[in-house]
Amino acid sequence: MTTPLHHVLLDTDLGSDVDDALALGVLLGSPADVRVDAVTTVYGDTLLRARLAHRLAALAGHELTVVPGAEHTLSGREVWWAGHEGRAFPDLETEPVRDGVPADRFLAEAVLDRPGELDVMGIAPQANLARALAHAPDFAASVRTLYLMGGHFAPDAGPEHNIVSDITAARAVFAAGVPTVITGLETTRRVRIGRDGIERIRAAGPFGAALAREIDAWTGFTGEGWSVPHDPITALSMLRPDLYDTEPGTVTVDDEGVTTFHRDRSGHVRLVVDADLDQVAEEIVTRIERAGTTATAP
Repeated sequence: MTTPLHHVLLDTDLGSDVDDALALGVLLGSPADVRVDAVTTVYGDTLLRARLAHRLAALAGHELTVVPGAEHTLSGREVWWAGHEGRAFPDLETEPVRDGVPADRFLAEAVLDRPGELDVMGIAPQANLARALAHAPDFAASVRTLYLMGGHFAPDAGPEHNIVSDITAARAVFAAGVPTVITGLETTRRVRIGRDGIERIRAAGPFGAALAREIDAWTGFTGEGWSVPHDPITALSMLRPDLYDTEPGTVTVDDEGVTTFHRDRSGHVRLVVDADLDQVAEEIVTRIERAGTTATAP
């Protein structure tokens, strides 16, 4: 078997917007490119999120280490909760998680044990990441690359959910100097997975059927007949960087949660500024199909 190019720690608020679950599917459906070493959950009922992540991975034939993390934001902002989280799976309490260690310490220790080897993918508010940075000063220098979904960098743009949900945490992460690739709403909103793509996912075995239930829950909440795959697009920025154009710089966050990108050739952040969006959309669905149709028992 080909050695994966990336070993990833995925930090997620999986369970609300379905895009987190779709991103997990993209990663699990890319065995030649990536191994998911562990998942940490953040924001709200993180035990529920962790159990759901473990269930979905098991349906795709993977036994993942999943660690519930910070429930509350560092900024003190109230957690937003859609209300449908986990309802498609009434027996999630049977799913095993690793809850004997805080997620921030787990992240820090995993990275420090293998400096320069692990990529971290953050597709959620960033309390776990900020706490890991505070717990271990060498964390920032030991992460290979941090891939983030967050921010809105179009002119006159408003705040984006992952950033505004915890401005304190986001500021700490951006100030730490971690080599980062970030994808903002001005890119992700240009992609939709429509009905044909959703039905292809639904047909991809038990894993695809479970993802489709999550898609249905989210589209039922939003009233839209499609899914915007914010987080899978971020996953593809790691797996298929040839499909993306980026620019170097730094990111700041104002008191309202609005992000600003400052172009700087020496900056530690690379902002996705364009992508082959049709190919990205097809890659997302194809990799999720692969995760479902090639699943074996964990």
